[in-house]
Amino acid sequence: MRVVHIATAFPRSDGDIITPWLVALLEALGEHGVTVEVLAPAYRGGGSGSFRGIRVHRFRYAPARLETLTHDETVPDRLARHPSYAALLPPYLAGGSLAATRLGSLRPDVVHVHWPMPHAWFGALLRAASGGHTALVSSFYSVELRWVQQRLPSLTPFLRWSIEASDGVTAISSATAKRVRSLADRPVRVIPFGAALEPPTDVPIRPPLAEDRPLELLFVGRLVERKGVETIVRALPRVLERRSARLTVVGEGEWAPVIREAVARARVEPHVRMTGQIPATELERMYADADIFVLPAVIDRKGDTEGLGVVLLEAMRFGLPAIASAVGGIPDIVRDGQTGWLVEPGDPGALARRILAVADQPSTSRRVAQRGREWVAERFGLSRIATDLIDCYRDAIATRRGP
Repeated sequence: MRVVHIATAFPRSDGDIITPWLVALLEALGEHGVTVEVLAPAYRGGGSGSFRGIRVHRFRYAPARLETLTHDETVPDRLARHPSYAALLPPYLAGGSLAATRLGSLRPDVVHVHWPMPHAWFGALLRAASGGHTALVSSFYSVELRWVQQRLPSLTPFLRWSIEASDGVTAISSATAKRVRSLADRPVRVIPFGAALEPPTDVPIRPPLAEDRPLELLFVGRLVERKGVETIVRALPRVLERRSARLTVVGEGEWAPVIREAVARARVEPHVRMTGQIPATELERMYADADIFVLPAVIDRKGDTEGLGVVLLEAMRFGLPAIASAVGGIPDIVRDGQTGWLVEPGDPGALARRILAVADQPSTSRRVAQRGREWVAERFGLSRIATDLIDCYRDAIATRRGP
């Protein structure tokens, strides 16, 4: 089976942190006998080539110095912060359309579109250029749905068409699937993405939390509004009233100055470390040394939130007790009191109380963390996800070509 994946961004070189989960997924598909190729936009003139043995077709859409619409941040975030980038959308659509049409000569079995707004158009063109041979599968990740429905409602008919024109539709969470079905009466498979960072097989569940050392709290992710990092910063003084604690924030992004301001306002500078982006080996050490992982996601001003939460998968696979907000796709991963704990988004008091409760009940915390690790391995393992996708591909091919 040959599958072409269409994505907004794909790693440009070794060490690039862009979409590691997608690379891991494509490698897993390859291990299951699927030949995969990628169509993605160029970044600052970067051309086509290969990445870890995956053939990558990059389309140009502007002079090299202007090709920065993607990769650095999501397109909706880029447009919100710099509206002038909207001028790149027409050439982006033109460049992607031409490249997709040319790839029709490959006659792949499936074209798998990630972020169908607007990439479903590219997928439909590739399908047409293949003589109708290729099945179209569209995967939704929440952000594009909210972006259109709340910011660009005039594009809702295109969004609905992208669902109806697909031979197969997937969503990364139950919440996202519900949004898709509200737009079009189509079956939607919930197929999440998996964690790119695999823990060593001998990583133990963390030992009980000792009172004679600081409680190590960890957040990992892009520093954007919807991650809600200020909530844990505001919760920290309440935790410190009961016991010593340290918060490590791993990641970078445009929201970093806002988080630093929140740290200063809460007067917790000695207890917070912001590392920026770090290598995978160092991140593994961070997971191994932490006591509790926290993802305090919120709904941001654009109406966006976590579609799933891949860092939760990583943390739970490393055996960490996980506390996260009951929002977006997070409840698909964290089942309150069973695989982790859920709190209301944006409530520092509730978050502080939950952190202290987890710290005060080490045996319960270890038991829940063990169940969380088992649940993530069972439901979100790359082999399981690859198998589910291949089943989706086969059904889409049957829909396109007939029995």
